[in-house]
Order: sequence, then structure tokens, then C-alpha cells
Amino acid sequence: MVRNRPQLVPELLRSVFGLDVPGDVQATLTSESYADVHPAELRCDATVLLDDPNAPTLGVVVESQLRAREEKTFSWPAYLALLRLRRRCPVTLMVFCPDQATARNCAVPIDMGHPGWVLKPLTVYPGLLPPITDPATACRLPELAVLSAPAHADGPHAKAVVSSLSAALDVLTGDTGALYHDYVVSRFSDAARKLLEETVKLDNYEWKSEFAITHRAQGRAEGLAEGRAEGLAEGRVEGQAEGEAKSILLILQARGITVPDDIRNRITNCTDLDQLDHWVQRAATINTAEELLA
Repeated sequence: MVRNRPQLVPELLRSVFGLDVPGDVQATLTSESYADVHPAELRCDATVLLDDPNAPTLGVVVESQLRAREEKTFSWPAYLALLRLRRRCPVTLMVFCPDQATARNCAVPIDMGHPGWVLKPLTVYPGLLPPITDPATACRLPELAVLSAPAHADGPHAKAVVSSLSAALDVLTGDTGALYHDYVVSRFSDAARKLLEETVKLDNYEWKSEFAITHRAQGRAEGLAEGRAEGLAEGRVEGQAEGEAKSILLILQARGITVPDDIRNRITNCTDLDQLDHWVQRAATINTAEELLA
């Protein structure tokens, strides 16, 4: 989402973290690789420069984490130091997380050892975002509406949230709209999914992802609440594995990488969360699906 719309970054810095970032600041996506030091490891998910990309006022390293990982406490400071060296500007770190627990763990301050030198990651998760109830705001930043909707689609502003989300999806071009639609539907409750379907009249919508097709069929056959109640412990693991497999395939699709059926089946059938997490990280940097499994 940051790659599609870098303007999402200053918006979150301003609205979520209260940083003094102008509303009309230019946001430019730049190189994510620090290959001049260590090409195999020092590659962040995205880098955004604010104002003039040739003389930025702030550089932002953006990371997406499904769970806290100790090795990131060593690579994140390196990303910031190298970006600051390269661009000669102040830098900050923003980490996207799926839930509050992950965000809390990723936000643990990183003590660099030098007196007073402590890195405090800025972490954001859907529940931290305000409900987007204004269609104009949603259309200006569709990614913000997509990120926020799952946390508020069952709340008191559900109808306005879903209507704004529908407006946001409608302004997207190419495969992006379908990609975001499948993402958000996979995280909606049955009630929220039904409201979205009614709002945008999706009776003839061609569902794009295998996960969304399966999830919809299960939702029609039996209530999601009943499914959650059965085999709770196992369901949590399976649900997280399905979500990570979904993320891998969405990343590869967004980057235009073709996934053969055998590799797709291996991804979707995998229940090893550590392996899936590793694949999620690799999916952002590889050039072919075969490299994912190498």
C-alpha cells in the first residue's frame, strides 16, 4: 500500500503519531535496498522521502511485521543510519502490524548501548486508526480506508465506514481494487462482509483469490462465529497460517510475479508459521516464485 501511495506515510505520521508534518507535503518512494553495505540482509520493505527527494526534510523507513523478531532490533537501526547517511536528513521508522499485541512487542525501545541513544519504533495497527467515514477522505487515501475498515466495520459507524471503503475501492484502477477488496474481505466478519456486498452490489463480482472464495463459501454454509467456537486453539493457528499464505500470494501478485500451481499449493498448505513468516519477507525482494522456496 505504501508503494502504491507514499502519501499514506505522512498522513499516518501526522494523524496517528502527532508529528509536525504538513498536509500537502510531497512524498516520494525511493530505493529500498542498502546494497552498498550488505545486499542479502539490509533491504527494508519501503522507504519514503518527504518534500524534495533530492533534499528531503525527513526519510521514513517502512516495515511490515506479522510478529516481533529479535533480528529486527539489529537491522532496523542499520536501515535508519544508512538512510540518514545517504540522504543527509532526519529519519524515522514506521512499522505496520496486524494487531495491538504485535504492535506493542515491535514498539519495545531498542537500546543502542551509547548513552541516550535509544530507538523507539513507531508502530501502527488497524485498531489504532480512526474510522474513515467520509467518502472524500477515503477516495483521497484509499489505502488508509482499507487499513482502517477491518477495525471499525462492526462498530457504531459500520455503515459509514463500509460506504467510504466502497467509494475508495471504486476509484482504484487495474488490479489494485480487486487486490484490496480481497484483503479487506478476508479480515471482515460475516456481518461486515454482508454489509459490503449489499453496499456495492457484488452479486456478480468475480472473486480473485482462493482464500476469499473459500472464506465466502464457508460463511454462507455456516456462521463464522460457530466456526471460531469449534477447535479454538487449532483454528487460531490455521487462521494465522491462512492469513500469512494470503499475504505472500498478494505480495507476489502485486509485484507481477507468476506463481505456478505447485508453489501456490505449497504456500497455501503450509502451517509452519516461522516458514511462512520467512516467505513473507522474501516475497518482497525476489524476482521469481522459484526463488521464494530456495
